[in-house]
Amino acid sequence: MPSRNRRVIAVVVLVPVLAALALWAFAWPASRIAPRDLPLGVAGPPAAVAQVERQLERHEGAFEIHRYADEAAARDAIEDRSVYGAVVVTPQGPELLTASAAGPAVAQFLQQAVAQQAAAGGAQVKTVDVVPTPASDPRGAGLTAAVLPLALAGIAAGAVVTLLGLRGVRAALALLGASALVGVAAAGITHSWLGALGGDWWAEAGVLALSTLAVGGAVAGLAALIGPAGTGLAAAVVMLLGNPFSGATSAPEMLPEPAGVLGQWLPPGAGTTLLRSVSSFDGAAATGPALTLAWWAVLGLGAVLLGGSLRARKAGAEPAAGHRELSAVG
Repeated sequence: MPSRNRRVIAVVVLVPVLAALALWAFAWPASRIAPRDLPLGVAGPPAAVAQVERQLERHEGAFEIHRYADEAAARDAIEDRSVYGAVVVTPQGPELLTASAAGPAVAQFLQQAVAQQAAAGGAQVKTVDVVPTPASDPRGAGLTAAVLPLALAGIAAGAVVTLLGLRGVRAALALLGASALVGVAAAGITHSWLGALGGDWWAEAGVLALSTLAVGGAVAGLAALIGPAGTGLAAAVVMLLGNPFSGATSAPEMLPEPAGVLGQWLPPGAGTTLLRSVSSFDGAAATGPALTLAWWAVLGLGAVLLGGSLRARKAGAEPAAGHRELSAVG
């Protein structure tokens, strides 16, 4: 079969397969959003708390219940990102503590679920947003919208470094410089202009830069080791798995398994979680996602340096082999 016909067949088959894969990756988690072991606190008198727990357990598998002595302890747990919210039983009736900054969709779901339970018992629920989203971005849309551009910036950085033929230390420095500038520019837009972030400016810029570097390093590193195909492979993982599995529009615990867990091991998910911690929770629960991003960045840059070293050795070995052949002929 002529090579041109093979290429036509490859395109005809490959495009629908990629389209189906992309549709599955984005539509499947989005259409199955529901709480799965979502950390939720309860506080108040033991007898009342036990009753609330029994009511919450009717949502089988939805919540992971944490008990707290009083409202102050429940608030601390929310601010530490140990739980997404808490139901506090008071003499005046049930009170729901939420944190829309941890995910507006989660806070909205908790309001609906707890309000329905209270309505069934003839009570009304007072809702208090302990850690709200910034006033200029009440839906948290700015932070959510930043996930895709950061992923694209990282892919672009890694691809450009590869296309320009940069190797070794030069490639690593180019990735570091580009990521740093992306972090500064992104912080300037999301924090200073849009007001979508409310934490320390430089810490947010650092998170945005590290998120970009994690993706860029993976793209350039894989390309340095296995060639141009590495660019497409790394980009596909980030775009088809990292973005839809990131939990940016809800929370990792709201995604079907194993999407929520897998997403937190990829740069977009880890970057989203870290940015929320730094932006609204004073860095609480930031260690895990920060280490994940650092791991991706270090491995990616290490692959870039290793690939450059291997190419340099190969290039040096070829002239030496040619010289020996000429000497033997002579």
